[in-house]
Amino acid sequence: MTVRSLPDFPWDSLAPYKERASSVSGGIVDLSVGTPVDPTPAVVQEALRSAADAPGYPLTYGTAPLREAVAAWFARRRGVPDLDPDGVMPTIGSKELVAWLPTLLGLGQGDVVGFPGVAYPTYDVGARLAGATPKVVDGLAALGPLTPSTTPKLLWLNSPSNPTGRVLGIEHLAKVVAWARQHGVVVASDECYAELDWRKDSTEPTTPSILDPRVTGGSHQGLLAVYSLSKQSNLAGYRAAFVAGDVALVRQLLEVRKHAGMIVPWPVQQALTAALGDDAHVAEQKARYAARRTRLRTAVESFGLRVDHSDAGLYLWATRGEDAWATIDALSRRGILAAPGTFYGQAGREHVRIALTATDERIATAVERLRS
Repeated sequence: MTVRSLPDFPWDSLAPYKERASSVSGGIVDLSVGTPVDPTPAVVQEALRSAADAPGYPLTYGTAPLREAVAAWFARRRGVPDLDPDGVMPTIGSKELVAWLPTLLGLGQGDVVGFPGVAYPTYDVGARLAGATPKVVDGLAALGPLTPSTTPKLLWLNSPSNPTGRVLGIEHLAKVVAWARQHGVVVASDECYAELDWRKDSTEPTTPSILDPRVTGGSHQGLLAVYSLSKQSNLAGYRAAFVAGDVALVRQLLEVRKHAGMIVPWPVQQALTAALGDDAHVAEQKARYAARRTRLRTAVESFGLRVDHSDAGLYLWATRGEDAWATIDALSRRGILAAPGTFYGQAGREHVRIALTATDERIATAVERLRS
């Protein structure tokens, strides 16, 4: 792998549209990147401060209380009562785990890594970093007759999806798991928007997990769930995340990470533990996003865009049936910056991703501009 084999960093191409949006009276409303803007919860800040005296090396595996907190959170919030704390490990944010998972699993030349056609671009990057072959897999039937060289060694799922907000149901997840086990495929599910579920008919606390016993049949073999607290707890600056599932797979990752020095700092481990034990701040943050989402969606639709999927997560996946860059241009002339769907694959070429991550004041400004 060389730097030349990596794709260009897509966000650089937004520069002229950002400049145009910034020139509008009242300044830019930047809805292009999903970075949290609300305060980090007090309970988390206090945990970080209390752990500030940290002269020794932390555990790559994470503290036992942290791993037990993750297991308790899965039982309480995700409908997963049987997660073994030994199958949990903190990571330095979820993006680094996504980018390095194929390498950590020992994948390389000739190995296929599958991911959705409209997807977070780091799935593709991770395959390239390992020297493996990235492949869009939109439905298992698309793989055709399988051979040892065409069967993915790793298959990424992303539910709720970034950017589309689509949620995969229990039946769909169970079919994927059964297929993967039949063919010896590791399934990694990126679930970092799970708490931000907007489906009105949902009876569950969160969106379904790949580790749900209705999906797994009671075994986490071959399965990994990746999760980040950046979204639900405003911890993007902390790089606080974890991977959980198959104990054997997590221990395999652990051995490599110990050699590589991929260790979550002790104060962050303490903050992560505190955040996982406090559901109140998550509910409060979800309510903020729900209010912003309602206002912004109505204004986006009044501007002539149709919102597709967007059943969960921090984005509106919107289109008016034209090239995404034409929509980006139209929005920038109103002082609003969004992300073109092409950043997430060619299948998104007629959509834009509009983030909910802006202050109430900036959301109100966007709403006013879209309606004018």
